[in-house]
Amino acid sequence: MSTHAEAVPPLAGFTVGITAARRAEELATMLERRGATIQHGPALRIVALADDTDLQTATRALIENPPDITVATTGIGYRGWIEAADGWGLGEDLLAALGQGEMLARGPKARGAIRASGLVDAWSPESESTAEVLEHLLERGVEGRRIAVQLHGEPLPDVVEALELAGAEVRTVPVYRWAPPADLGPLDRLLDAVLAGGIDMLAFTSAPAAAGLLSRASERGKHDELVAALRGPVLALCVGPVTAAPLEALDVPTVQPQRSRLGAMVRTLESVAPARARRLPVGGKEIELRGHAVLVDGVLRPVPPTPMALLRVLARRPGRVVARSELLAAQPGGTDEHAVENAIARLRTALGEPGLVQTVVRRGYRLALEPGTGNGGLTGGHCTADARTGPR
Repeated sequence: MSTHAEAVPPLAGFTVGITAARRAEELATMLERRGATIQHGPALRIVALADDTDLQTATRALIENPPDITVATTGIGYRGWIEAADGWGLGEDLLAALGQGEMLARGPKARGAIRASGLVDAWSPESESTAEVLEHLLERGVEGRRIAVQLHGEPLPDVVEALELAGAEVRTVPVYRWAPPADLGPLDRLLDAVLAGGIDMLAFTSAPAAAGLLSRASERGKHDELVAALRGPVLALCVGPVTAAPLEALDVPTVQPQRSRLGAMVRTLESVAPARARRLPVGGKEIELRGHAVLVDGVLRPVPPTPMALLRVLARRPGRVVARSELLAAQPGGTDEHAVENAIARLRTALGEPGLVQTVVRRGYRLALEPGTGNGGLTGGHCTADARTGPR
């Protein structure tokens, strides 16, 4: 079960919750390669394009009234749209309608998809951002122009409103429309794990996923608890600012990569995760508290949830005595002080170094903080044993 420090992956000991429906397996694989434990609870599902009546309605409307400008925001979304139109027998008519106007691509993948369909793109922003596309359109003027905007799961109300205020007629194309998951079980289990302290980071790859989790929490009467967790011990990791918007509207702090890509998001988590670990010199050892494991002199020691909960209480006041009653209150399902003794015994076994947690006669337990490391000399009483002989 132990792994030496040089081989400990950067996310080992942390549990990451994934809320995505699309590309969830890809994200999970990247995180697991870096040592993370994954819990997947999709907060939404993707409506199949061939069955999407909203997309078919929008496609027929554009064929009847071709747009002056079409904005392709994603390559996969644009390709899926064309393929769905082919399935409805509308593919050639759609390309003919789009070809009558100007094609703009938000990024290189969308540009490649446009060209693969036989059309030509006129412009694409270097930043690959929807904001720069909007700025470009407003600067050139859009009054009286018909503009089609291919969505990629998230609605773009600010973009649509800005174009309409500038005088454009805007038709949104709802490619990959989101809906609540058909099976709410995995999402509920993920939510329960977040509220129980079993999740260290929550990964969001779309705004509808963030909104979906918040909505489900509200349905279960746990909205405020979820927001409190996301403002506190649980890190909200978002692929970009659009994804983060529903969370930041509730004053939930988020972490985002500079570029809105899955790989960049995972690398960002690698860089911020170490700062979330608590490090202490205890009993002649260097310990590092991660989500569900502890590094003891660089050796990874998995710790069960209940002993880990007690260790976190002890670590809040390292070197000082913590009463059994306080530890009992922090122990999930604890009923008496004997349960605390059992959990402490399990904690010592998991750490592999019994002397790290010391028993104080008739008072409680303490971490054997090294002298001169900030405990102010307040050891809290006489211990039944020291780190060399081991506690009772």
